[in-house]
Amino acid sequence: MAKPVAKPSAPPRWQAVAAKADGAIVAGGRRHTVKRGETGIAIASAYGVPWSRIAAANRLERESVLEIGQPLFIPIGSLARPAAKPSAAPPRATPEEQAAAFSMDVDDLITGSGTARVAAPRQPSAARLPQAGPPAMAPVPSLGWPVDGRVILSRFGPKPGGRVNDGVNIKALRGQAVRAAADGEIIYVGDAIAGFGLMMLVRHAGGTVTAYGHLEDALADRGSKVQRGQVLARAGSSGEAKEPQLLFQVRQGRKPLDPLLYLPR
Repeated sequence: MAKPVAKPSAPPRWQAVAAKADGAIVAGGRRHTVKRGETGIAIASAYGVPWSRIAAANRLERESVLEIGQPLFIPIGSLARPAAKPSAAPPRATPEEQAAAFSMDVDDLITGSGTARVAAPRQPSAARLPQAGPPAMAPVPSLGWPVDGRVILSRFGPKPGGRVNDGVNIKALRGQAVRAAADGEIIYVGDAIAGFGLMMLVRHAGGTVTAYGHLEDALADRGSKVQRGQVLARAGSSGEAKEPQLLFQVRQGRKPLDPLLYLPR
């Protein structure tokens, strides 16, 4: 009796729609048309170009949300490769080579994780008022510990060898509940930064963002409103963690803050 064909396992619910590097070739790069379900970081990953560079090339504001059908200019540079002859100029990198050299940071996740939306109706243009500059950042909200445990490994700040820890690592039990440090909205769930494993980002009032890394599983989806103390995920050792723990970061705009200065003693 023939065995039934196993159905392919469904991708994790937090997995973002993958973008394809199918943009038309233009001077200096590609012109990508944003498609339903795509995010800035998915597009950046497909082409191997940092999202911050794409945003700057298209003059996108930090909180910009992509629209379906929106054209994006993707600046494609060249990567150094051994030339066939010493005198020959290095050939331009292919999208695959760009992707292999691609890296991403938490700030890219914060600014480029929004899913493309349907374009809003265009309003009649009006006279623009002078801008008073970027709004001042609000104070960091009162935070609670995301897990009960002691801080392990290195603490916040620069380390020997030029490395920097933008947060703290808190020892946890595998499967231990990870809770929201404050009220907010989940803006990212995924594993785009391999070293951090499965990570969640929560945006709070005033622009503060908390990050939760090395998770075993996510128990809430992007876009969900959460309250302080609400269970978000289960702790684990995904990414480069050697033991179950939680990587916890607090960021205000582009600046990482020492979480121990804002968590209760």
